[in-house]
Amino acid sequence: MKIFRKKKAFTLIEMVVVLFIITLLILVILPNVGAQRQHAQKTGDEAFISTVETQRELYQNAYEGTTPSLTDLKDKDYLTERQFKRAQQMKLNP
Repeated sequence: MKIFRKKKAFTLIEMVVVLFIITLLILVILPNVGAQRQHAQKTGDEAFISTVETQRELYQNAYEGTTPSLTDLKDKDYLTERQFKRAQQMKLNP
């Protein structure tokens, strides 16, 4: 004669409760992730603008106060090609 033992398992209600809690956590976390991403982008843009301004000042010191264009900064190696393209996309005019 076989003896049947009860298998331990989750009930349907327990699974629904767990899924509900996970859903609530996702709803709380996702908006914060988006806000943090926007804040990081804004901070990065501000740092980049500061870099371009510093490079412009260095150019002016080296070339007797001449105000450079972005192309001048790139041609004299004050900006890399990548920085130059980003500055153009941001429409920065030193």
